[in-house]
Amino acid sequence: MEKIILNKENIDNNREAILEAYSKPVSASSKLPVPTKKQRKQLGLRRDQGTATAKYVRISPRKVKIVADLIKGKSLDDAYAILTYTPKAASPVLTKVLKSAEANAVNNFGLNKSDLYVADAYANEGPILKRFIPRARGAANRINKRTSHVTVVLKERV
Repeated sequence: MEKIILNKENIDNNREAILEAYSKPVSASSKLPVPTKKQRKQLGLRRDQGTATAKYVRISPRKVKIVADLIKGKSLDDAYAILTYTPKAASPVLTKVLKSAEANAVNNFGLNKSDLYVADAYANEGPILKRFIPRARGAANRINKRTSHVTVVLKERV
């Protein structure tokens, strides 16, 4: 199969071949088309993971990344234990997102709770709230109040 065309009829007729093509590693010269959300649902892609995102969290992404790196690759129970006893402001936020990702994985995709592990946890930058503080001699300095989008991805251990 040389070129993959992602339309409804082609997905219905050649589902196995398309899934096989997407499961293989791809070189830069022969990139596959990026499927839309609807096409991913038809193909059943990404049904082996549960994800959750908390957006516009008023904590700097730099501070969230420190805690997120602690739980990457850990089992679900270990991640909860680490977050419970980590005295950082990002811990409750990551706990909440982790619970949501667990619920998505178990309820939406039927994954086994005991086999789940944190495949990825990251914080991207959100919008920055710019504030000003008065300084000496009529000057003002800017204060950046940073926000972040926190994402946790859970997968089943094989």
